[in-house]
Amino acid sequence: MSPTGKQTGKGASIDGDGEASMAAQPAKAEPQPRSVRVVLLALMIAMLLAMLDNMIIGTAMPTIVGELGGLEHLSWVVTAYTLATAASTPIWGKLGDMYGRKSVFLTSIVIFLIGSALSGMAQDMGQLIGFRAVQGLGAGGLMVGVMAIIGDLIPPRERGKYQGMMAGVMALAMIGGPLVGGTITDHLGWRWSFYINLPLGALALVMVTAVLHLPAKDRSKVTVDYLGAALLTIGITSIVLVTTWGGTEYAWDSAMIMELIAIGVVALVGFVFVQTKVTEPIMPLHIFRSRNFTLMSVIGFLTGFVMFGAVLFLPLYQQSVQGASATNSGLLLLPMLLSMMVVSLIAGRVTTSSGKYKIFPILGGGLMTAGLFLLAQMDTGTSRLTSGVYMAVLGAGMGFLMQITMLVAQNSVELKDMGVASSATTLFRTLGSSFGVAIMGALFTSRVQDEMAARGGGGATEQSAQLDAASLAKLPDAVREAYQVAVSSGTHAAFTLGAAIAVIGFVAAFFVKEVPLRGAGTKPAAEETPALDGKVPQSA
Repeated sequence: MSPTGKQTGKGASIDGDGEASMAAQPAKAEPQPRSVRVVLLALMIAMLLAMLDNMIIGTAMPTIVGELGGLEHLSWVVTAYTLATAASTPIWGKLGDMYGRKSVFLTSIVIFLIGSALSGMAQDMGQLIGFRAVQGLGAGGLMVGVMAIIGDLIPPRERGKYQGMMAGVMALAMIGGPLVGGTITDHLGWRWSFYINLPLGALALVMVTAVLHLPAKDRSKVTVDYLGAALLTIGITSIVLVTTWGGTEYAWDSAMIMELIAIGVVALVGFVFVQTKVTEPIMPLHIFRSRNFTLMSVIGFLTGFVMFGAVLFLPLYQQSVQGASATNSGLLLLPMLLSMMVVSLIAGRVTTSSGKYKIFPILGGGLMTAGLFLLAQMDTGTSRLTSGVYMAVLGAGMGFLMQITMLVAQNSVELKDMGVASSATTLFRTLGSSFGVAIMGALFTSRVQDEMAARGGGGATEQSAQLDAASLAKLPDAVREAYQVAVSSGTHAAFTLGAAIAVIGFVAAFFVKEVPLRGAGTKPAAEETPALDGKVPQSA
């Protein structure tokens, strides 16, 4: 497409409703598959950076605290990163729509690498927390940039071919993160947990700069919604702090939590009001007029809720009840992650060949509900093989949902809103994970403590969710058995709640409308494509 959006070359076509189907860039010549693969490789490296970070750092935290001190501020090392990532996600998406996808994405990589380098050089816990916030700020643009650029380069009909690649990166991060983090910390020192990002990020930076070519944006009339950005940042920050602090740092009914809830509600209400008044809203509300986009946002939130709760409690159960080693905690999730990757690949291939996708959210919701229900039945006598089968069912459900939600959401908006659609979908999944970890965690901890008290083992530990296999072996037999029963009970409660939440996603999937995917030679349904007022959307 030309920079003015008036005409297209071989790389883009405009259908009757003004929707652009971007098969490739640049406009004058259709790029070869090899060029697309090189760009995707660079994007996957950036995606891996964003996903690996917290998992690598988690295993290095004991060593970091031992050297820098500041144990009382330990949680902020993770919280600062999470807050900055969540709050900046929608802003990065909008900036990409306004100023051009490539330059904004490269900026986010540079900020992430600066934050990584500074974190590795931190001399005390305060510096580390501040530098982690800088790192998180860049990470917010990495995932959104990857999804939005893929949305520009590859039409939805063809994107299914690459779903397995993205699911594979996610599985690699979850499995390899703890192992890589432990190895780096033991042999190179904890600072290399941050420095390892530099060569990978530099490689992605060079590849994206050299190979990715997107049309320029007309910046002469660009206006930034600073008020909307500030209100959204305050609202998201309040939500994340409530889910992070609630039930741990502060009681759920404490003044601090109540104040944060009030601030978050007021900020988000104000944000919605501002979005109806400004010329260039951070998150245009018209995208939610699409039934499919709204449903994908809901399903993405619920998937995040369930997935990250499962990632938290499954290793905990296998370590505490089944006696697995904490060192290989990433490998404990292998049945779930492999199943997710394989199913995602199959779903993508079928979507590309047939153009049909409605069945996948339905199958995903059903299998996710079934998997969580099965996991809720685990007790102290459940074998690793049985729990592995249950995890595979859950993984299959998530495999049907993880990439389809982004694909359908991007297909439901104009190309000029690709960035905000990608960031909104990512944000809802992130918020879902925050709520899932907080609510399922609170329920789990409460059930474990109640069971321990009822069985006379309440004084065994104040950190009832922190005993690993080695610590359990040191407890008296009666206390150890009581704790294992309590963990089984807590796991049952957490996964039962997860199954109930998953049912909502299963029901929502039935209302998804099978709108033809761009790139299939068909045009989206009119009710799913907002009016363009005769204007052709920009592509990047």
